[in-house]
Amino acid sequence: MQKTLILAGLAILMIGLLWPWLGKLPLGRLPGDIVIDKPGFKMFFPFTSMLLVSGLVSLVMWLLRK
Repeated sequence: MQKTLILAGLAILMIGLLWPWLGKLPLGRLPGDIVIDKPGFKMFFPFTSMLLVSGLVSLVMWLLRK
């Protein structure tokens, strides 16, 4: 449990430090991400982005277990 918490903390730290560059990635604006934008209402469904992130996290977790 300690190792997991330390790794999670380091990952959050790295994301925080790299945030200016991560904001320029096209995540959230990929084909398949649905945006409903009406006056006074905005709904966002990032289906493709979440599939990509889920696959990447699954791959990293698989590699860490080997």
